[in-house]
Amino acid sequence: MSDTILRYVPADPSWQPSSENANKAVSLLETIVPGADDVKSSFEDEVRFYDPGENWSGVKCSTCGADAEEWWGEAMETASADGFKDLSTVAPCCGATVSLNDLRYVWPAAFGRLLSRPTIQTSAIPGNRIGR
Repeated sequence: MSDTILRYVPADPSWQPSSENANKAVSLLETIVPGADDVKSSFEDEVRFYDPGENWSGVKCSTCGADAEEWWGEAMETASADGFKDLSTVAPCCGATVSLNDLRYVWPAAFGRLLSRPTIQTSAIPGNRIGR
């Protein structure tokens, strides 16, 4: 039996709510996802990249839609060196200044300092079609 992990990350990578509001978000997720085995929020001191793990399927430029994998790794290394404080980069495919957070990740990915996530056993999802 596998688990499904849903990750909720604020749209603004640097933003964090108060602990009280993070707890309210956890309570809301427990209501929205009643079959969840575990719902928690975690705060990070610095912005980090939440990748889709083994579901990684690539990344595309948010401006022109071209495959960005050729230059994405180097852009990530540059941004990582400064703790992801500046996510902007110039996309070589079209010359546009883009945010690494706004690129079109084929499988969802995001940057943030707060992660809220329910973990659900796949069999507990009504009408589940995940992995089929």
